[in-house]
Amino acid sequence: MQEIAIDPGVAAAVRDFKVPDSLGFGVVNAPVMYSAEWRDGHWHRGRLLPHGPIAIWPGARGLQYAETVFEGLKAYRVGQARPNLFRWRSNFQRLGDSARRLSMPAVPEWHFLGGIESVVRACAEHIPGRSGQSLYLRPFLFGSENGFLLRNSEAFRFMVIASPVESYASGAPTVAIERSDVRAVNGGIGAVKAAANYAAAFRASAAAGARGQPLTLWLDAESHSRIQELSGMNFFAVIDGALHTPELDGSVLPGITRDSLIVLARHLGYTVCELPMTIGALAQQIRTGQCTEIFACGTAAIVMPIAALVETDGTEYRPACCNDTSATLRQALLAIQECTAPDPFGWTHAVE
Repeated sequence: MQEIAIDPGVAAAVRDFKVPDSLGFGVVNAPVMYSAEWRDGHWHRGRLLPHGPIAIWPGARGLQYAETVFEGLKAYRVGQARPNLFRWRSNFQRLGDSARRLSMPAVPEWHFLGGIESVVRACAEHIPGRSGQSLYLRPFLFGSENGFLLRNSEAFRFMVIASPVESYASGAPTVAIERSDVRAVNGGIGAVKAAANYAAAFRASAAAGARGQPLTLWLDAESHSRIQELSGMNFFAVIDGALHTPELDGSVLPGITRDSLIVLARHLGYTVCELPMTIGALAQQIRTGQCTEIFACGTAAIVMPIAALVETDGTEYRPACCNDTSATLRQALLAIQECTAPDPFGWTHAVE
């Protein structure tokens, strides 16, 4: 791992930082950030800096052509002296997949882990310690070269920023079924963590929010019948006692929390089915009582129960249960993440 340069202002930034009582999610900026540049065909030394604005060309391709990919993971420090990361290697691999899909240079492991660990070490005393709280880490890569030619940048910047956070969501929201707009198509970029995917979801999410549903459930682009995912989370249903989740069809993001729940649920004795799921069949299964519960999962929320799926005309599909299996799985996964239970899968990584 390359040595990281530390800006002289880092110590004062960390010393002067105070964690507020109310955290929210992504609202409070951690006092430091990491930055490294790719230019002249190779990666240069990374730097740990005080958190603050960055200089970027107005014509940078990351701004003009959405040449941006990112990840999200957490550091925990619940009842322990050392912080720990959860499945950072999976995030590293997925960032590499995202970069390759957009023809961007892959971030080397020593920049990815080195950048994350340098931020976590600097912020260790400011990581909130109550269960459900964490330091959310956002590594991202963007094209920084100025110009309008339709080609990849020849200069890139990799950064890691962070935020002490509460759980992303609480309660059980209703979720709008999106039958008009499309998030992603097979062969596109839906299966990678590209910033443009999230921008494409905002219009439908805003319209759903105006109707009282803060989240949307996306369907496939061809038939508008197969369930894909929520805008930032994967989808699960409990049907005849088994866990069902849509298969990874090339347009669904392979969520790390999704994979963790599948592995953990099977370890706990659940049957897990990764198959195509249609909204029509699921609606009928909810009506007949075959589907007893639905929920979503992601890094930010971990596991979020869903009270009902709602059509544009107000028709609701409301399962009998709301937070049964989902609560069991959430608590089991959170205990591993926070190192309050054994980790039989080797998912946790202590930051020395």
